Amino acid sequence: MIARVIYLHGFASSAQSSKAQFFAARFAELGLPMVTPDLNAPDFSTLTVTRMLGEVDRTIAQGAPGPVVLMGSSLGGFLAWHAAARLAAVPDYPVSQLVLMAPAVTFGRTRQDDFGLGVIDAWERNGTRDFFHYGDNALRPLHYEFYRDALTYPADDAQVQVPTLVFQGMQDEVVKPQGVIDFCQGRPNVSLRLLQDGHQLQAHLDEMWLDTRAFLGC
Repeated sequence: MIARVIYLHGFASSAQSSKAQFFAARFAELGLPMVTPDLNAPDFSTLTVTRMLGEVDRTIAQGAPGPVVLMGSSLGGFLAWHAAARLAAVPDYPVSQLVLMAPAVTFGRTRQDDFGLGVIDAWERNGTRDFFHYGDNALRPLHYEFYRDALTYPADDAQVQVPTLVFQGMQDEVVKPQGVIDFCQGRPNVSLRLLQDGHQLQAHLDEMWLDTRAFLGC
């Protein structure tokens, strides 16, 4: 029996993202609570993957014990994968299933694919770079330490055995579809759904909900 769903938003997004609100409403109809932590807090400029994973750990520990489902969008999918690996040995808060949407599982493999040609080099030289923050609807600076820290978390090295459902848009220009396809191959616990959609997957929310509900058995 699922105790909670925890939704992890993407890079430069927020707990009020449209997908987070959509899934929160659907789970509420089933009487199942969904929690969406603010992974930017306390300050976007000093954000790191290590700090975000710490926030995921705290969010899980603050709830009642029992099976937890982690959902993640883009960078949130990357975080959910790592969080599941970290919590594999925590009996009170087992991650029972993962639902990942356009997960950034290849993040950190190649500097060009992550942010574009020359972007990482300039970011490292300057120390900070401005990114458009969708949650704030404004440009916000981010220290290069974010990327340096992310390189210490290769998704290929995280050992995850729980059942995992992945949605990936074939027209995604942010998370390359082939990278996600390659990542899922050879992992018997991972089911991949390829959709004719872009990174936000907005055209397939209802379809993803039906698949997610069937996958979770709720």
